Amino acid sequence: MTRRTEGRRPEGVSDATVEAVGAVTEAFETAERARGALYDFHQLSGSADEKAGHAVELLRAAGHAALADRLDRELIGRNVLPGRWTFQIVEEYDDGYHEVFRTLERATRDLVGGVRHVAEAELKERNTTPGEPGHELNP
Repeated sequence: MTRRTEGRRPEGVSDATVEAVGAVTEAFETAERARGALYDFHQLSGSADEKAGHAVELLRAAGHAALADRLDRELIGRNVLPGRWTFQIVEEYDDGYHEVFRTLERATRDLVGGVRHVAEAELKERNTTPGEPGHELNP
């Protein structure tokens, strides 16, 4: 019996090419994780600013108007980087580095006919046990 996961590797594509394409895809997946962390940073920073705004109200109510005013003036709505709120950082990352990386990763996949995860599919073929429950190659 031939064990293939839908023949992902196009005819004539070398092991070295599959490995290289897999490495680019893995690098892009890491950039995707960085992008997720950047969105976490964006949302957490916004939440911190809102919570600080609530703290300003509590300080005022507790009779600490001068400190509340200082927090309100110096912190609330402050840029996290010169001239930038976090949404601007996210947009610049998405439109610059991330978009270029995504485009180049897709271009690299052209070397394997545009097929995704060729190396992983072949790893699955090598590491599964034929006939064993939970080791099916395809859904």
